Amino acid sequence: MSFRLLAGTAVLALSASAAMADYSLTILHTNDFHSRFEPVSKYDSSCSSEENTEGKCFGGSARLVTAIADARARAENSILVDGGDQFQGTLFYTYYKGKLAAEMMNKEGYDAMTVGNHEFDDGPEVLRGFMDAVDFPVLMSNADVSGEPMLADTLMKSTVLEVGGEKIGLIGLTTEDTPEISSPGPNVHFTDSIEAVQGEVDKLTAEGVNKIVVLSHSGYGVDQAVAAGTTGVDVIVGGHTNTLLGDMDGAEGPYPTMVNDVAIVSAYAYGKFLGELNVTFDDDGNILEAAGAPLSMDNMVTEDEATVARIAEAAAPLEEIRTKVIGEAAEAIEGDRTVCRAVECPMGNLVADAMLDRVADQGVTIAITNGGGLRASIDAGEVTMGEVYTVLPFQNTLATFETSGATLAEALENGVSEVEEGGGRFPQVAGIKFTFDVSKDVGSRISDVMVAEGESWVPVDPEASYLVATNNFVRNGGDGYSMFSDAENAYDFGPDLAEVLAAYVAEHAPYKPYTDGRITKAE
Repeated sequence: MSFRLLAGTAVLALSASAAMADYSLTILHTNDFHSRFEPVSKYDSSCSSEENTEGKCFGGSARLVTAIADARARAENSILVDGGDQFQGTLFYTYYKGKLAAEMMNKEGYDAMTVGNHEFDDGPEVLRGFMDAVDFPVLMSNADVSGEPMLADTLMKSTVLEVGGEKIGLIGLTTEDTPEISSPGPNVHFTDSIEAVQGEVDKLTAEGVNKIVVLSHSGYGVDQAVAAGTTGVDVIVGGHTNTLLGDMDGAEGPYPTMVNDVAIVSAYAYGKFLGELNVTFDDDGNILEAAGAPLSMDNMVTEDEATVARIAEAAAPLEEIRTKVIGEAAEAIEGDRTVCRAVECPMGNLVADAMLDRVADQGVTIAITNGGGLRASIDAGEVTMGEVYTVLPFQNTLATFETSGATLAEALENGVSEVEEGGGRFPQVAGIKFTFDVSKDVGSRISDVMVAEGESWVPVDPEASYLVATNNFVRNGGDGYSMFSDAENAYDFGPDLAEVLAAYVAEHAPYKPYTDGRITKAE
């Protein structure tokens, strides 16, 4: 596939001598929806009906239904695909698991999706229930699931759709660290992404398929590596890192991003955008043109009334929980992933402080939580239980354990090992402070580790034992914290972190967010 990039545009074209059999395909795509069936605020958290009426909200299934129908109507040929992580993120998932996601995706008319790591949060059984309920294939190429009875006969590596008389090959790809950050169980064995994709490309090519799209829940960086390391892929629809591509504020690259003649696209997260990539192929499956943009799902998109009514019906059992006011925020509490996975953030301090406060009477002096477990900000004003569950949706429990100062330092090294990739393991802390330097090699980035001792700060003692609070996911080795999995005096069955946070906010209302230098990034 060879083409030239037209200066100043995202349009790719060959010479003017187009083949007689040119084929146009519109690829509509979403990723990292995270159960945001209702509209969200600019902070990616809940948005009231009043704010929605005032035009301050984005996304929601009702807008997507309208936008998808409109995009399909203006396209000659189209497919609708998803880059994974439909599961987890709001009370809708807590209550319905994958059932409402399946219902909405069927209504919207999806043609395929890849598995996101959060599709494994409740194990293979819940994922299987979702796959049985949807009208389209769910794909994952880079894992051996033959030993997992819930998935072996259902989860496919790739599939072929016929659209407008042409065959389109679709390949699924899921982040390789899923066993560390979710719960696929012992029978799902992940493999190398590039090798897995190339294997499926070769299989599809041998079947005469020359237009191939990878649905990748692996992140923008991995997508570029897969594009560079394979042959035969035409388009990669991304997910996992909530990457926005395009020419708008906050975009991380062009839409599409071209690597090795492969068009890479991604549409942020939470249904705030519907990606629309228009691709023209020649008769041999080479890209002649690839252009488009993520379409903003703002108040200019009319909500489908039937979908609004259905979501309201689904929300009814949740209303008493979600609308309960538990406190007040004096200012907006920043919990955005781009902040909390890179530096000390106000939401990280709040959650870590709340965890430590809950168990301080047990002699616990340190709290560590993973930045990836913080899923939203909270705006100023009344704080509801629904907002708290949006920040902490995973039903993780407060866990305590005993470990050495040397292990704490090792844990912090793990925590800052994927800062460049926005890894969810970044540590938000209380009762301990440290400096990290990303210019240094992984494993040697941490310095000046200090622990609270009364009103003072003292250097951590590698030989001393410390009582630590975290969440049960991290304590059991999630997000790379394997050094905690065999800790002494471990107890993983404390209260739900959401309840811990709610009680702390209530006690400290109006809560004033802050940072205090507990985490220092070396310049």
